[in-house]
Amino acid sequence: MANAHTSHERYLQAALEQAQKGFDEGGIPIGSVLVHDGEIIGRGHNRRIQQGSAILHGEMDALENAGRLSAAIYRESTLYTTLSPCPMCSGAILLYGIGRVVVGENRTFMGEEDLLRSRGVEVQVLDNQHCQHLMQRFIEQHPSIWDEDIGR
Repeated sequence: MANAHTSHERYLQAALEQAQKGFDEGGIPIGSVLVHDGEIIGRGHNRRIQQGSAILHGEMDALENAGRLSAAIYRESTLYTTLSPCPMCSGAILLYGIGRVVVGENRTFMGEEDLLRSRGVEVQVLDNQHCQHLMQRFIEQHPSIWDEDIGR
């Protein structure tokens, strides 16, 4: 069990580095990594502001950066994300059959965790304070951008 915890920390830290990169770029600090067989195969962060994009959430960016993969790779992968996945990102998780999602935190935003679980995806929430503090800081500084990102 200690190894699983250490792995979670390592991969969540990589996702958090992506979130910080997004924050430093003036964007929304949500990061994600896709992990297969112990290797990070895709990294991404929310780049909606930076790219003027409607869809580049952290999870979508990580999937895009992983490139085109076989269904078997997706099924065997774990997606780490600093924030609970929204409906769009949850749809991509379901579409590609990703079997496991590890969430940094879901206090600042509760995504579609119940939907994912109802479709057989293993969802684990780590309740990481670093993820939470970074999001709270951004939301306090840019409430209108945050509202736009989550569709308010």
